[in-house]
Amino acid sequence: MAARHRSRRVCVLGGTGFVGRSLIGLLIRGGYQVDVPTRSRDRTRSLWVFPGVNVIQMDVHDETALSQLLRGCEAVINLVGILNETGHDDGAGFKRAHSQLAEKVVRACRGSGVARLLQMSALKANADLGPSHYLRTKGQAENAIKSLSGTDIKYTIFRPSVIFGEEDSFTNRFASLLRVLPVLPLPCAESRFAPVFVEDVARAFVTALGDSNTYGQTYELCGPDIYSLREIVSLVRWQLGMKRVVVPLPSALGHLQAWVADYLLPGKPFSLDNFRSLGIASVCGENGLALLGIKPHSLATILPTYLGGASPQGRLARLRQSARR
Repeated sequence: MAARHRSRRVCVLGGTGFVGRSLIGLLIRGGYQVDVPTRSRDRTRSLWVFPGVNVIQMDVHDETALSQLLRGCEAVINLVGILNETGHDDGAGFKRAHSQLAEKVVRACRGSGVARLLQMSALKANADLGPSHYLRTKGQAENAIKSLSGTDIKYTIFRPSVIFGEEDSFTNRFASLLRVLPVLPLPCAESRFAPVFVEDVARAFVTALGDSNTYGQTYELCGPDIYSLREIVSLVRWQLGMKRVVVPLPSALGHLQAWVADYLLPGKPFSLDNFRSLGIASVCGENGLALLGIKPHSLATILPTYLGGASPQGRLARLRQSARR
């Protein structure tokens, strides 16, 4: 298959991120050449070792430069997204990263003759009714792609639940907190998720890339199990083998915690926008992984491979994971 696809180029926007690194690995193994634009090429040295990866320093928001980059590409995959904006701009940062960039990408595709576009969205994205800037602007990006693509650009949209994996900022963040805090106050403890493994998300993109049956479709992506946030944190705690007290916070205290983290703590580890997003269940109506022929991996199976430490469960999980490779 590699020989058949070797001359085919794909541009991955947001390819230096968590999902992008997994996706690029699959694309390379499938024989594709991959262009990865980034604001700082020196910070992406881990991608330089991949044969067939071309890392280009540029601003993806520069529409002229973006159109030039896309010339000769078979497809564009847009993974760009932010969970929090810098400062407090009433959603301006989310709009720039999500909806405005999506519009630029569609125009650049048309201007450079690219006929295939795969878009990373978010489960429960809704341009009008989303409770947070994040979910609204993700929904606006979907609408922009659907309305601007016309008949000449074949799009596919993916809407994952929370994505987990060895380098994620979700389970690893809770692991870091549990390692240092004897008591962990937890907002929105009963919020529900269907965590989806990063490799399964990457496989969904690669599977859909050349499948005409996916044109114009939107796929929700979920893992096989539904957890509350409290249950996920408890599972992380168990894998770490630590005795920590997790205290679910009532809504008012959770809102206060989000405000403090948003306005007073460096790096915005948690924000009011995050708090609002947690108010809606992130679970699938119909799991697109099954529609794409992909059997999802469970959080309980994968988590021990990177958080299990030296425990017997962790060693066994890593052996099983290695056997499947």
